[in-house]
Amino acid sequence: MALIHTCYRIGEIERSVKFYEALGFEECGRLPIGNEAVNVFMNQPGDGEMPRLELTHNFGVGHYELGTGYGHIAISVEDLDETLARLAAKGIEPERPPYRVREGGSRLCFVRDPDGYRIELIEQREAS
Repeated sequence: MALIHTCYRIGEIERSVKFYEALGFEECGRLPIGNEAVNVFMNQPGDGEMPRLELTHNFGVGHYELGTGYGHIAISVEDLDETLARLAAKGIEPERPPYRVREGGSRLCFVRDPDGYRIELIEQREAS
Protein backbone atom coordinates (compact mmCIF):
# COMPACT_ATOMS: atom_id res chain seq x y z
CA MET A 1 0.00 0.00 0.00
CA ALA A 2 1.05 3.59 -0.58
CA LEU A 3 -0.44 6.94 0.39
CA ILE A 4 -1.86 8.52 -2.76
CA HIS A 5 -3.22 11.93 -1.77
CA THR A 6 -4.89 14.07 0.87
CA CYS A 7 -8.36 15.47 0.25
CA TYR A 8 -10.27 18.25 1.94
CA ARG A 9 -13.11 20.57 1.11
CA ILE A 10 -12.62 24.17 0.01
CA GLY A 11 -14.98 27.13 -0.19
CA GLU A 12 -13.65 28.83 -3.32
CA ILE A 13 -11.66 27.15 -6.07
CA GLU A 14 -9.58 30.00 -7.51
CA ARG A 15 -8.39 31.41 -4.18
CA SER A 16 -7.31 27.92 -3.05
CA VAL A 17 -5.52 27.19 -6.33
CA LYS A 18 -3.71 30.54 -6.07
CA PHE A 19 -2.64 29.78 -2.48
CA TYR A 20 -1.26 26.31 -3.28
CA GLU A 21 0.48 27.62 -6.40
CA ALA A 22 2.27 30.09 -4.09
CA LEU A 23 3.49 27.04 -2.14
CA GLY A 24 4.88 25.46 -5.31
CA PHE A 25 1.97 23.21 -6.29
CA GLU A 26 0.57 22.99 -9.81
CA GLU A 27 -2.97 22.21 -10.82
CA CYS A 28 -2.96 18.92 -12.71
CA GLY A 29 -6.64 18.44 -13.35
CA ARG A 30 -10.28 18.99 -12.48
CA LEU A 31 -12.99 16.38 -12.29
CA PRO A 32 -16.66 17.39 -12.14
CA ILE A 33 -18.83 15.29 -9.84
CA GLY A 34 -22.20 15.63 -11.53
CA ASN A 35 -23.91 18.90 -10.65
CA GLU A 36 -22.76 18.61 -7.04
CA ALA A 37 -19.06 19.37 -6.89
CA VAL A 38 -15.71 19.54 -8.61
CA ASN A 39 -12.41 18.03 -7.51
CA VAL A 40 -9.29 20.09 -8.19
CA PHE A 41 -6.10 18.04 -8.21
CA MET A 42 -2.75 19.61 -7.25
CA ASN A 43 0.73 18.16 -7.38
CA GLN A 44 4.30 19.35 -7.17
CA PRO A 45 6.77 19.59 -10.07
CA GLY A 46 8.13 16.15 -10.84
CA ASP A 47 5.12 14.28 -9.42
CA GLY A 48 3.84 13.33 -12.88
CA GLU A 49 0.13 12.62 -13.04
CA MET A 50 -0.18 11.60 -9.39
CA PRO A 51 -1.81 14.42 -7.39
CA ARG A 52 -0.77 15.06 -3.80
CA LEU A 53 -3.86 17.12 -2.99
CA GLU A 54 -7.49 16.70 -3.94
CA LEU A 55 -9.41 19.89 -3.17
CA THR A 56 -13.18 19.32 -3.30
CA HIS A 57 -15.50 22.24 -3.91
CA ASN A 58 -19.16 21.45 -3.26
CA PHE A 59 -21.38 23.88 -5.16
CA GLY A 60 -23.29 26.22 -2.86
CA VAL A 61 -21.00 25.66 0.13
CA GLY A 62 -18.63 28.54 0.89
CA HIS A 63 -17.39 27.55 4.35
CA TYR A 64 -16.64 24.40 6.33
CA GLU A 65 -16.07 23.82 10.03
CA LEU A 66 -12.56 22.42 10.40
CA GLY A 67 -13.38 20.46 13.53
CA THR A 68 -10.83 19.31 16.06
CA GLY A 69 -9.48 16.26 14.23
CA TYR A 70 -7.58 17.94 11.41
CA GLY A 71 -3.91 18.69 12.15
CA HIS A 72 -1.93 19.88 9.14
CA ILE A 73 -0.05 18.86 6.03
CA ALA A 74 3.72 19.39 5.90
CA ILE A 75 5.84 20.72 3.06
CA SER A 76 9.62 20.74 3.04
CA VAL A 77 11.42 23.88 1.86
CA GLU A 78 15.13 24.38 1.32
CA ASP A 79 15.29 27.97 2.62
CA LEU A 80 12.53 28.94 5.04
CA ASP A 81 13.41 32.64 5.12
CA GLU A 82 13.37 32.90 1.32
CA THR A 83 10.09 30.97 1.18
CA LEU A 84 8.46 33.24 3.77
CA ALA A 85 9.65 36.37 1.92
CA ARG A 86 8.17 35.03 -1.33
CA LEU A 87 4.89 34.15 0.40
CA ALA A 88 4.73 37.54 2.18
CA ALA A 89 4.90 39.22 -1.23
CA LYS A 90 1.69 37.32 -2.02
CA GLY A 91 0.01 38.26 1.26
CA ILE A 92 0.65 34.95 3.04
CA GLU A 93 2.06 35.35 6.56
CA PRO A 94 3.12 32.69 9.09
CA GLU A 95 1.11 32.17 12.28
CA ARG A 96 4.27 33.05 14.22
CA PRO A 97 7.97 33.43 13.39
CA PRO A 98 9.98 30.29 12.54
CA TYR A 99 11.12 28.16 15.48
CA ARG A 100 12.63 24.79 16.37
CA VAL A 101 10.75 22.13 18.31
CA ARG A 102 14.01 20.88 19.82
CA GLU A 103 17.58 22.08 19.89
CA GLY A 104 19.32 21.19 16.63
CA GLY A 105 16.01 20.35 14.95
CA SER A 106 14.71 21.79 11.71
CA ARG A 107 13.28 25.29 11.63
CA LEU A 108 9.58 25.37 10.92
CA CYS A 109 6.47 27.51 10.95
CA PHE A 110 2.83 27.27 9.94
CA VAL A 111 0.71 29.16 7.43
CA ARG A 112 -3.02 28.81 6.84
CA ASP A 113 -4.71 28.34 3.51
CA PRO A 114 -7.76 30.47 2.55
CA ASP A 115 -10.11 27.99 4.27
CA GLY A 116 -8.08 27.91 7.49
CA TYR A 117 -6.24 24.60 7.00
CA ARG A 118 -2.78 24.63 8.57
CA ILE A 119 0.27 23.96 6.42
CA GLU A 120 3.60 23.26 8.13
CA LEU A 121 6.70 24.52 6.33
CA ILE A 122 9.81 22.59 7.43
CA GLU A 123 13.27 23.77 6.43
CA GLN A 124 15.35 20.88 5.10
CA ARG A 125 18.54 22.31 3.67
CA GLU A 126 20.69 20.12 1.49
CA ALA A 127 23.97 19.09 3.11
CA SER A 128 26.94 21.09 1.83
